[in-house]
Amino acid sequence: MPESAVSPPSVDDDDASSAFAQMDRTPENHFALHFHAAVYAVLAFVRSLQEQGGAETDDLVDDYPFLGRYLAEDLRFMPDDLTWDEGGTWWGRELRRWEAEADRHLPLRALSTTFGLSPPQRLAFMLTGLIEEDSRFGTLFAHLQAPVQRRRPTVELLGRIVQRLDAGADGWGTCRPLVEHHLVEVVDRSRPRAEWTLRVPGLVWDAARGTVPSTLDGAEQRTQVRPVDDLPTFDDVILPENSREQLRRVPRLLRADDTRVAVVRGTRGSDRLAALDAVARTLDRGVVRVEGLGETDAPDASAAVPDGLGPFCVLAWMMPTLEIDLAPGESRPLPPIPGYDGPVGVALSPTGGLTGDALDAAVTLSLGTLSADERRRHWRAAFEGAEVDDLDAIVDGFQLPGRYLRRAGAAAVRHAALDGRGTVTPGDVRHATRSLGRQLLDTLAERLEMDGTWDQIIVDPRTEEKLHDLERRCHHRERLLDHLGPAFGSATTKGVRGLFTGPSGTGKTLAARILAAELGMDLYRVDLASVIDKYVGETEKNLHRVLSTAEELDVVLLLDEGDALLGRRTEVSTANDRYANVETDYLLQRLEHYAGIILVTSNLAGNIDPAFQRRMDRVIDFSPPSAEERLAIWSIHLPEDHAVDESTLRRVARECALNGGQIRNAAQQATLLALDDVIGFEAPDETEGAGRIRGAEEGVTVRDEHVVAAVREEYQKDGAVCPLTLEETEGPSSGAQQFVEGMIS
Repeated sequence: MPESAVSPPSVDDDDASSAFAQMDRTPENHFALHFHAAVYAVLAFVRSLQEQGGAETDDLVDDYPFLGRYLAEDLRFMPDDLTWDEGGTWWGRELRRWEAEADRHLPLRALSTTFGLSPPQRLAFMLTGLIEEDSRFGTLFAHLQAPVQRRRPTVELLGRIVQRLDAGADGWGTCRPLVEHHLVEVVDRSRPRAEWTLRVPGLVWDAARGTVPSTLDGAEQRTQVRPVDDLPTFDDVILPENSREQLRRVPRLLRADDTRVAVVRGTRGSDRLAALDAVARTLDRGVVRVEGLGETDAPDASAAVPDGLGPFCVLAWMMPTLEIDLAPGESRPLPPIPGYDGPVGVALSPTGGLTGDALDAAVTLSLGTLSADERRRHWRAAFEGAEVDDLDAIVDGFQLPGRYLRRAGAAAVRHAALDGRGTVTPGDVRHATRSLGRQLLDTLAERLEMDGTWDQIIVDPRTEEKLHDLERRCHHRERLLDHLGPAFGSATTKGVRGLFTGPSGTGKTLAARILAAELGMDLYRVDLASVIDKYVGETEKNLHRVLSTAEELDVVLLLDEGDALLGRRTEVSTANDRYANVETDYLLQRLEHYAGIILVTSNLAGNIDPAFQRRMDRVIDFSPPSAEERLAIWSIHLPEDHAVDESTLRRVARECALNGGQIRNAAQQATLLALDDVIGFEAPDETEGAGRIRGAEEGVTVRDEHVVAAVREEYQKDGAVCPLTLEETEGPSSGAQQFVEGMIS
């Protein structure tokens, strides 16, 4: 505490309320007065030692001149006719009078109203923290406690000082409530209790000073401190109608004696934290958020609660809010908050569960999904008055939860401004959501470019019809819920599940790309084989992370090569069979309740468990292309200016039963051979460090020999014999043909 930090009040003799009546009743002034009262107690104690004639204290004030300056400050507050013995009583009386006239929360008053501390115990708390304000008190304490060389006060010294205020007080009797309420910490419990040195945690001391940091220093987890004036009201939080009405009743329940914990279940991207902020605002409390408790590897989640959190919340009049995300089947004890017995908010994931006695006094509500009208309100708020082009398309095309929606909206406004535009377009929102996906999903899945149109995929008419039907189902996934019969119930989700079956190379992944492009949504691919873990339960956790994140970001999720988990369940004869069935059961259940668009591909339709097919909205089979379809695939993959004879293409399409993927590869190789014929590449000789390109990029034309050579190479890759004989394909000699024949030989 800097000297002269508080100017003495102009005391009116007629004012019988308090000698400090003219001072604003703020936490900072309250702390300053307590600081001066504690300094006076130290001065009085030193004076008493001098009066006793102890040799070690005769020149104490002279040795520590800063005490004289503090004494001069204290005397400016006090009447002139007070004796040293009367001074301590005077400070306590005037502080109580000043507090009684304060109509706001005062942190140090909570020491008595909440923790039940007596005036001597409050004084002991302030004495323990003096060194936090002025390190010179540490040197003084070490002198007074000799031969115990400690710069922080011991239990014994604190007891001796407060005895001047209360003759019946003793060291441990005074300090024990401070330790039990976690207001102070014992530094060295191995020593005799009288020699225990005490310290006030920095977090608690900040709250006592009336200082509210934005984060809690030294906490293992992410923390955020928000004063009550920065919190939203219930009207500011946009929630599903039913959830909002339930939430309004929560503060009244928390004010009652039988409810202490408010649990709000929702996804990471939901407004579960904002909902709890509104509850705290109604209770006239600030909020201390402790995020990511479920991410800790500690078996006991309490290990991640910051030290001193409880007393800090009491003194700063805050409500602790714990964010806990658990995987399916996981459970954790609700972490206790030592030194705190007020309302607690818990933002909990939709999966997993909490345990512990504290849940006996808990109320739980789950946040539903936002309707189109509620998303519209969110988008308008997120755009902050900016002009918007086609808001209806944004509302319908980007079905994000509230927290992510606001982040995407703000990013979209910035992206439009970067392009020099004042109008936000759906393209800006798509760019913003893509950036959000990179932050949250790119470590879990691979983003695929979504491009193309249905004209670029060649499949049989029945498959084409089913693909268009799947697109319609995706477009109307939300509206469909409003028109279903009553038997469907509220458990029906807006999710769309599609199963693509067929041999490799028949267009399953291409169809997924085109579908995403037609819907204007991002596409992410997950190889199911990569998420299967040998450790029990880890596969389900991996799937949960991927599916939950993709669901919240509202992207099209492609589970590629799904045979690893879609296989038929087997009879349980070994532990491996049992765990494999558990993984399959989890995926079945998760797909049934998935609220996004998910596509699963499989090369072995006959091995798929029938339960999966029943849960799919559309099952689309991709068969190998017919000769006519192969000809069409060749036509759309060869350059428009190719010179391949029509009869050659028809013969290749008729006799070479390549699938779409193989034709795509062959068309690319044929173009490369044509390019090499015209431009060419000369390998480096002994005197040159690198090869060089020769020729100009003019007249590049794909001809018959290029296509045939490329087809032969495609057959070679599979170790098969090309049905085109050499005689059938003889033509003018070319660099391309010589190149291929050289490879064959």
